[in-house]
Order: sequence, then structure tokens, then C-alpha cells
Amino acid sequence: MPELVETIYEFQQKSSEKAIELKVGVLTSLGDILMNQYVTYFQKNKNILITVYSMEKNELIHSLNSGKIDIASSFLSDDETLENFEKVLFRMDKMVYYAPNITEICNTISIKTILNFPLVKYPPDNFMNKMIDQYFNIAGKVPVVAAQLPSPYAIIQYCKKNTAGALIAERLLNTLGDSYEHGYCNIDPSYTMKAFLLYKKENPKYRAIKLFIDYVVKLNKNNS
Repeated sequence: MPELVETIYEFQQKSSEKAIELKVGVLTSLGDILMNQYVTYFQKNKNILITVYSMEKNELIHSLNSGKIDIASSFLSDDETLENFEKVLFRMDKMVYYAPNITEICNTISIKTILNFPLVKYPPDNFMNKMIDQYFNIAGKVPVVAAQLPSPYAIIQYCKKNTAGALIAERLLNTLGDSYEHGYCNIDPSYTMKAFLLYKKENPKYRAIKLFIDYVVKLNKNNS
């Protein structure tokens, strides 16, 4: 039955000459701006329209289950199991310490030094707080919280205007432009987060989904 639905769907797309729409949900903290390069490529080359939604973790999973989105892009913790979905690791995101107003930062900052400064985090129930706290478990404590904000963009802006720091994906900072590149440093010990693409194999748009995922994996592999 899934094969028949897929065949009918493809016939309808070809008959109407409409672009296939893939709805992609992106974890807010992963950075939806990073999707821009994929949107442009598929619009120009593959007749696939990518619609991007920024969501929090629980909403991503719910939307993928309900069919509101076709693909979810999210960080996942190592102990997380998602039996209903196929998942593909497409990137290892290096986390860095972003603190443009803290003069003590240099090429590398230790976790011990980070503890001396206020930290900007996400709201208490946000998935990313679990990931950030996981890093500070090494030290047995977390820095004083300067603010709790809903997105990496809000966190970055706060750090630009205040004496506080945050753990942010280096790739996101670089994508935002040169003005951010000199305000961060490496952290010791280092910390990376695994970014995955999740989807349902029985989705009638499976071939388009597979095309999208293969491209994203290849592009990130070439840029790593």
C-alpha cells in the first residue's frame, strides 16, 4: 500500500507539474538559518519546495508523528531512542563559548574559567538545557544564570550587550557572519552535539525525502 500511495502521489505531481513540497521542522537551537542553502539548491535544481518550520523538541516529534512535517532536524542525546522514525546523523556540531564582552577569553577557555562568569541558557523546560547541563556535569556545578532566552539568536544578542557567555554551535556563529567570529573561543574539554535528520519511511514523499537527506549528508561531509 505505501508503494501505491507513493506512485499515485508522484503521478499527481508530474501531471500538475507542481513542485513537491517537503516540510522540514528544525530545532530552534540548531539554527533554521542553516537551512537556507538547502532551500535554494532544491528550488533551483530538483523542483522541490522546502518549507521550513522552527520548533522546539517536543513539537518536532509530535509534528513528525502527525504528518505536519516530513523531516525533522534536531540534536539528539546519546541515550535517546525514537523507534517510530528513521534517523540519519548528518553533522557533529562543535560547541564554543560565545562571550564578546568577556576579555578573559582567548583561543581556548577551560570549563573552570567558564564557571566564573554568568551563563545565558534556554528556558528550564527546553531540551537544550539538558544538553548544556550535561556538559557542566563534568565540573559538578553550573555557572550563575544570567538570562533564559528562547533562541540562539536572542542568546547571541544578549551576550553582545552584556558581560555573559553562552555555549553556541560554532557553525551557526560562522553562518551569521564575520561580526560574530571574533567573539568566541574553544572550550576545554571540548563538546560536540550530534545533529540528526528524522523521517518516516512510509511517507509517500519518501523518494524526495531520501534525495534531500542524501544531499544534506553529502554537503556537510564535504564541509566538515
